[in-house]
Amino acid sequence: MPAKPMYVIIRDDSLAGKADGMTEEWFDVVNDAGEIIGRAPRCRCHGDPSLIHRTAHVVVMPPEGGAVLLQLRAAGKDIQPGKWDTAVGGHLLAGEDYECAARREMNEELGLPPDLPLTVCFDDRIRNRIESENVRVFRTVSAGPFAFQQEEIDEVRFWRMDEIATELSAGGGAFTPNLCRELARLRECGILDF
Repeated sequence: MPAKPMYVIIRDDSLAGKADGMTEEWFDVVNDAGEIIGRAPRCRCHGDPSLIHRTAHVVVMPPEGGAVLLQLRAAGKDIQPGKWDTAVGGHLLAGEDYECAARREMNEELGLPPDLPLTVCFDDRIRNRIESENVRVFRTVSAGPFAFQQEEIDEVRFWRMDEIATELSAGGGAFTPNLCRELARLRECGILDF
């Protein structure tokens, strides 16, 4: 028997993703198997780890390789402000799939064309006291230029593999915990070599 949906189910697809069609984002809430069981507003998903929602990340590498683009999260962000993070990361809006979200986010966050080739790297789960996310990590290749969202991001730059290794061996304090985990997984998969 399917689980009882949480909160409200939006039946009007024209409102999918937004609570009132204009302001608050709404996310699909999923169970441990990744099945959609309801929808909840962003403000409830951040702060209630029982509300598992989904995010898409895009790792951006330059054509010549040997580096990875990272973003410095804006000082005003509610989670991990002022820390370096994956180049592109964003929540799936209600009704959206991972690839559509990845393409939307890389366009919104970095100004990259949404038709850039994407390759799926792996799926992961983030569980902490603030939130629970199922993450799909993609990769793409681009040298830019990057037109980043200044309200979300303070800076973007390519980090060389030796710079990443140095930061991680110093404890990774400049990186978000999620980025540290993602970099380790990318290394395990043979995508990054540091």
